[in-house]
Amino acid sequence: MDRRFKITLAIFAVIALFLLWGEHKVHLLGALPWLILLACPLMHIFMHGGHGGHGHHDQHDPQHGKTGDQRDGQ
Repeated sequence: MDRRFKITLAIFAVIALFLLWGEHKVHLLGALPWLILLACPLMHIFMHGGHGGHGHHDQHDPQHGKTGDQRDGQ
């Protein structure tokens, strides 16, 4: 693509975004609290894989206060 075409396209995109923001700002900002509330369960679902999930924690020895890895090293 020609460089002038890219610059012209970028200018039109900025103008279009500016006009859309001016006309629909109330709608977008009104939906913001609902989008934040929706993000909470989505983050909970998709971010559980980051810490290994449930049930994969080290075994804890309540008598000595040591984990399984620490008992094996003695």
